[in-house]
Amino acid sequence: MEEKKYVTTWGNAISIADRKPENYAKDLTLRYPIRPMFDADKLKITLDNFCGTEPVTITKVYVGKVPVTFENGSASVTIPAGESRVSDETPFAVTRGEDFNISIYLGDFTQMRSAVLITGPLSKGTYTVGDYAASGALPADLTRKTNWFYFLSNVELYTSAENRAVICYGDSITSQAWPDYLSLRLFHEKIEHTAVVRRAASGTRILRQYDNITYDSYGLKGDIRFPHEARVSGADTIIIQHGINDIIHPVGVDVNPFRPWSDLPTAQELIDGLKRYIEWAHEYGLKVYMGTLLPIYGWRTYEPFRNDLRNEVNEWIRTTHEAEGCIDFDKALRDRTNPAAFAQGYDSGDHLHPSLKAYERMAAEVPKDILG
Repeated sequence: MEEKKYVTTWGNAISIADRKPENYAKDLTLRYPIRPMFDADKLKITLDNFCGTEPVTITKVYVGKVPVTFENGSASVTIPAGESRVSDETPFAVTRGEDFNISIYLGDFTQMRSAVLITGPLSKGTYTVGDYAASGALPADLTRKTNWFYFLSNVELYTSAENRAVICYGDSITSQAWPDYLSLRLFHEKIEHTAVVRRAASGTRILRQYDNITYDSYGLKGDIRFPHEARVSGADTIIIQHGINDIIHPVGVDVNPFRPWSDLPTAQELIDGLKRYIEWAHEYGLKVYMGTLLPIYGWRTYEPFRNDLRNEVNEWIRTTHEAEGCIDFDKALRDRTNPAAFAQGYDSGDHLHPSLKAYERMAAEVPKDILG
């Protein structure tokens, strides 16, 4: 008999949704497509209220047209603030590469705070007014697209024991398209025993977080995020690309009262933060590959001293022996004549985030031996 285990095939960070007056939902169905990396015959999902300030009740959850239960058979589940709940095992036939939907129905008023914004070719959700969790097609007149993923943080498959996961950890650059392109690369290159699990939240920093309602959607600092996000069933490797927001955010209280110069770290402080990530990851049994920080020339807060700081951190990433290796995203995407800037075609236009072409290049830069 084939040995099996639970392996996470899909995952997200849980961060803080953008604060708006209408941050409560009622009588709403969320639907998220999942592209599985493995065959399986049953699964579990995790619903997470990590960033909530009050309990939330999920009325019902379906995978395809199969109901998912919690706590020994209950269709609904109440999740206290700061906690998560793992579903019961759900028998459900899964075939590698064949998408299935997870639908979440919120019957009563629900605080929509625990969420993350992600984009990419495999990251496209919808929401529908009304209870359509068990439905096939959704009514077009009641449905809209969304890239906010609420509550759903993990999908685990009961699959062959040879399968495993690689975690991509970071900020908005990782919450955008390159992890999706990495998953697509696995299909293209017929690498069949690896899943890519994204753990990324826009605006996040290693050393700081914004404890005010103007910027709290920029997420949690690394000391809070990493222990929550880096423990992934079946994972043996993590790719960390994080730290640019620590460098570009501080502008002084005369410009922005929430962004003092005291938030600007030294290179050593940033490096110490990355070292903590490496130590934690090794404690969790993960191999660590560090991704260099990308060009920022032309970004609205760009100054040469910020680029100098970036370069100093990148030099440590390239030369440290504390991690298992370096993926030099910066070298792959930078301009040859002006290495502070993106190469032509690799800038999304804001001079901070890569273009889709550049995200594909980032996925291509991951060494195959990490994925095999």
